[in-house]
Amino acid sequence: MSHLMNTYARQPVAFTHGKGTHLWDNKGKEYLDGISGIAVNTLGHAHPRFTAALSGQLNKLMHVSNVYQIPEQEQLADQLCALSKMQEVFLCNSGCEANEAAIKLARMYGHKQGVEIPTIIVMEKAFHGRTLATLSATGNRKVQAGFEPLVKGFVRVPYDDLAAIEQVAAHTPNIVAVLVEPIQGEGGIRIADIEYLKGLRKICDQKNWLLMLDEVQCGIGRTGTWFAYQHAGILPDVMTLAKGLGSGMPIGACLAAGKAAGTFQPGNHGSTFGGNPLACTAASTTLKIIEEDKLMQNAHTIGEFLLQGLKSRLGHLPGVVEIRGQGLMLGIALAQPCGALVGRALEQGLLINVTADTVVRLLPSLIFSQTDAQLLLDKLCPLISDFLAQGA
Repeated sequence: MSHLMNTYARQPVAFTHGKGTHLWDNKGKEYLDGISGIAVNTLGHAHPRFTAALSGQLNKLMHVSNVYQIPEQEQLADQLCALSKMQEVFLCNSGCEANEAAIKLARMYGHKQGVEIPTIIVMEKAFHGRTLATLSATGNRKVQAGFEPLVKGFVRVPYDDLAAIEQVAAHTPNIVAVLVEPIQGEGGIRIADIEYLKGLRKICDQKNWLLMLDEVQCGIGRTGTWFAYQHAGILPDVMTLAKGLGSGMPIGACLAAGKAAGTFQPGNHGSTFGGNPLACTAASTTLKIIEEDKLMQNAHTIGEFLLQGLKSRLGHLPGVVEIRGQGLMLGIALAQPCGALVGRALEQGLLINVTADTVVRLLPSLIFSQTDAQLLLDKLCPLISDFLAQGA
């Protein structure tokens, strides 16, 4: 009997090692990794330059308190701001911590503007984390159930709907920010329209609100640009990152620019482990390898190959509602719950994920090759076809 809390419905497999885009279990079976730890293993498994950099840092300095200067933090912050055009960075350990920082920043910004009860607009079907504040911002009643009372200070509207934002603005004078994912990952790979993102930027400018973009899942090159908002040619006031930033090493970041920059001062926020030298080395090395190896271009090319392959092989089937994606962030929406496909794919040596009950989610590493993509199509498409034909 395990002493672990029963918080995960785990699949019946344990992996011992990985290399590139493949994993091996404790029985020697090989698997193609189509989810990369839920968009975490940006560089795949055991990337030689990445592991060498971590090994070198581990032999020098792993952790030092944030009461001291940490050059590795400065380097990473410089890299992130150069790539994003943001101005300052707070480093933490996860996506929910990055989003907590964003929520706190928005509230402090509001108080400094004289707003007594600052309120943030959030979206239906959003996912921002499992801490109480980020859970309250999340638009999924199933994951909120049992954790009431939720944190107040959020107003929820439909995703990708500017009219709903305008309606809230007309009736809620204490709004200080909009928090939105450019692509809803847990919500089923729902991609915001570029004009919607541009419209949000315009509204936030007019109202003096903060535009806060959660790029925890869609950031770090996954969509073919460094950050998904760059497809729309806008700049947020706040952006959050995690998942793929450290290629498996826990690290998160909350970035600020414009009117959001300078909101936090010493004592307003902090983290014991956040931004330690080892985690920062992992993130800096990840960014460097993405650039050197042109992995954003690869994400675009292989993502398009997968998207077109899925559409040609599955798009005509009854029961396939929509196939959508951007870069290496893809979803196959079915007309029925399809969680059983995860286990069936595992039997065939393929790792996939199902989210929002009916969407097969694919989040391969950025090193995924066309050979890998073809193998994924050859394994997954017959599984989905057979699943739909059987009606279960």
